[in-house]
Amino acid sequence: MRAADIQVAWTALPICNAETIFGAGRTLVLAPHPDDESLGCGGMIAELCHQGRPPRVVVLTDGTGSHAGSAGTRAQALRRIREQEAIEALRHLGLTHPNVPVFMRLQDTAAPHRGSMFEVAVARLCALAYDCDTICAPWSHDPHCDHIAAHLIATAAAEQIGRRHVAYPVWGWTLPAETQLPDRPVSGWRLDISAVLRNKQSAIAAHRSQHGGFINDDPNGFVLPASLLDVFARPYEVFLNP
Repeated sequence: MRAADIQVAWTALPICNAETIFGAGRTLVLAPHPDDESLGCGGMIAELCHQGRPPRVVVLTDGTGSHAGSAGTRAQALRRIREQEAIEALRHLGLTHPNVPVFMRLQDTAAPHRGSMFEVAVARLCALAYDCDTICAPWSHDPHCDHIAAHLIATAAAEQIGRRHVAYPVWGWTLPAETQLPDRPVSGWRLDISAVLRNKQSAIAAHRSQHGGFINDDPNGFVLPASLLDVFARPYEVFLNP
């Protein structure tokens, strides 16, 4: 199945309310990096906060891979910057203390897909999801190693403790049209976030280090592409049966 056909199918999924998608209990959002929570789930987070049932947000990696070549902003400083950006972003979405994100601080671009470190991450996520009914994590075919790791960790945790698992695409929206993916039915929902879209946009903007011009001494430094930002300016978010 072509990526282009899957992406079109996502835009035609039924509009449903948050309770239909995530259930009536608490939701845990697993973000591979600081900013994925705002990009893929910012509207959902704001909507659940508005309903008085704020989700628990967990950030898997330390985010230090975005500007690994910077001499002026070393890894420890970059980690602090990105964590503070995530805290500020979540405040725009209505998530404030004591519901600030949990930072697992695995190494950016090296989150485990298997092995002992993977099992440790799964165990920690299981503990964090003790009072949650649903775990929401990236789509299985998001083309980034940390997004795949987050999906695998969430899948394992959901199976171990018997929780519902919902997926959200981030970089899947940017897959080249002719990319071939497993031929399986597209199943999921769209969440109307028009009432909280401004909050989501403010949260995305809070991740200043990812928009360019903030850290200027890394020629290979990451910048969120306009094509991806355009996707996340839409008045809905997509959530999938994984």
